[in-house]
Amino acid sequence: MNTGLPLRKPDRNRPEPLWHQTEKALRDMILRGDWQDGDQLPNETRLTDLLGVSRITLRHALRRLEESGFLRREHGRGTFVRRSTIVAGIRGLTSFTQEMAILGEEVGTLGTRASETAADDDVAEALQIEVGAPVIVLRRIRLANGNPLGVQTAFLPTERVPGFLPVTGELPSLYALLKERWGIVPHRADELYRVGTVTAEDAADLAVPAGSPAFEVRRITSDDQGVFEYVRSTMRADRYEIRSKLFY
Repeated sequence: MNTGLPLRKPDRNRPEPLWHQTEKALRDMILRGDWQDGDQLPNETRLTDLLGVSRITLRHALRRLEESGFLRREHGRGTFVRRSTIVAGIRGLTSFTQEMAILGEEVGTLGTRASETAADDDVAEALQIEVGAPVIVLRRIRLANGNPLGVQTAFLPTERVPGFLPVTGELPSLYALLKERWGIVPHRADELYRVGTVTAEDAADLAVPAGSPAFEVRRITSDDQGVFEYVRSTMRADRYEIRSKLFY
């Protein structure tokens, strides 16, 4: 951990609230890599001295950074950097690439595999097609900041995407390709999240042991002509969170 602590003290003459300036100073330390994933922050007394702010101001900034997924606070132990965790919340209908961009993450794709097969019962029901109808299968390892985050397998009715195969190179955004080549624009998606574990097949790709906690995600996406995509995803639970704000 960098002990030089090049923290920028909040300026009381600036119009931004002190808690906002404090939050930014701490976040900049994390984004610059001065504090690495898993590093423990100095205690509150040390931080208030370094920043010249009150404990109330500091705690407000720390709470916001925790809510944003930059920190984790463990009772009795302290506050730790958790930069590697992606925190997703309520969002519009976006692709994985768009979602990561909104969250400020560098997205990547590794090991794209595309093929054609006959739809089984599960795929046929999700896509609202006949069992045995041809579908494109697109399996991709999704990266965030260069690290494996999830494995996604997308199924597309072949008749909706004629000429899809062979796929050459990586596909940074499937939705961008679908819009450009076939005029397919998503209008609605239904997602289901379940708690599960990483299979032996996915373990090596996700760089975790088989049986590790994971989110199992099922997504069915439609455009104005009907369902065009069914996606099964396995997301590493140690790197991906879902958080919602509830109001009364």
